[in-house]
Amino acid sequence: MFSSIVDQSLSEDKLANLKYYKYNSVDRSPISRYVLRYYWDWASDFFPRNMAPNLITLTGFMFIILNVALVWWMAPSLAMDENPPNWLYLSAAAGIWLYSTFDNVDGRQARRTKSSSPLGELFDHGCDALNTIFSSVIQAAALGSGHSEATVLLIVVEAFGFYLSTQEEYHTGVLYLGYVNAPTEGILLAAFVFTVSGIYGPAIWQTPVGHVIAPKYLPSWLATMSFSYAWITLVVSFGMLTHSPLCFYTMFQACRKNGKPFVSTMIVECAPIVVYCVATYTWCMSPYSYILSHHYLVPFAVAIGIVFGRMASKIILAHLTKTAFPKYTILLIPLALGACIANLPKLPGMPVLFTPQTELMYIVSFLLFSAVVYLRWAIAVINAFCRYLGIRCFSITNVRLKSN
Repeated sequence: MFSSIVDQSLSEDKLANLKYYKYNSVDRSPISRYVLRYYWDWASDFFPRNMAPNLITLTGFMFIILNVALVWWMAPSLAMDENPPNWLYLSAAAGIWLYSTFDNVDGRQARRTKSSSPLGELFDHGCDALNTIFSSVIQAAALGSGHSEATVLLIVVEAFGFYLSTQEEYHTGVLYLGYVNAPTEGILLAAFVFTVSGIYGPAIWQTPVGHVIAPKYLPSWLATMSFSYAWITLVVSFGMLTHSPLCFYTMFQACRKNGKPFVSTMIVECAPIVVYCVATYTWCMSPYSYILSHHYLVPFAVAIGIVFGRMASKIILAHLTKTAFPKYTILLIPLALGACIANLPKLPGMPVLFTPQTELMYIVSFLLFSAVVYLRWAIAVINAFCRYLGIRCFSITNVRLKSN
């Protein structure tokens, strides 16, 4: 039944637009252009020619899944309470590096085997969207930021930034990566943080900045701040003060070029991510929620990571099929409902509905529901693409795009 619903939404007319697919990207990063491209070219030679690009992408993403599972098992508080072994963070460093390597090799594999397809872009970006939230959890563990407002802000801001980049690509048709961008410099910095935590332990990030840099050169608020919170502040500031305005400006130019009203377009298209971010933050920070106090943030982050993965993937799907911007996903309902339940007691006379046990049950149910809905949707979309294009997702065929 679910597959038939997807088939109806992906009609032949919409799938016919896949014939016009052409991947366009711009990467301004000097590190990518002058250093890492040679590493990625070298690494691509280690993959067999008959290995499908999507299989490379999926294999790389498994390193992230493995490390999220290890963090959930060994450091569920995302702090230093459990005293997890240092190899956990070295594993995270290796995992994020391998993920990045595989993520850049898959495109090279597609070009050299002449197996590039719109499914490849959808699959690649879908994994990147899931990784956005999952990697935030690993970062929090490596920084020892724990179940705190800073960790919640890190998750929310990284989701918002990725959403805007995906929205920008929908309007411009080009994936633009600036001179400093998350897939390159962000990955390198994350790998550095994980490696330092692996050598010295996450406690090192609790050192005040003023103990390393002379306080006279720093504002008083920064001198007393730990490196952990300084890092999160840097990420949040970069996302909100540089990345977001540039994305909005680019979309403003695209809307003006295409004759679309900018303000109303942004209000409608940004509504889902605003609901997502507000619901996530208000639920976690509610005094009647136990997510932070009882260390439920990892399963909660996995659940909202899946929600975000579907939101971003639907935008890419609309971009590839040249259809209307997606304004809704059913997975936002349990997220918004949970936020409402957690904040309901703030209203006069309203009862407290969540207990530690019932909230955990709700989060686990939310996670399972999101996973099932997402996987069924993803499989149905992949099958629709493969059927129309005459290809297979995880093996290489020589069948060309179907003609009109």
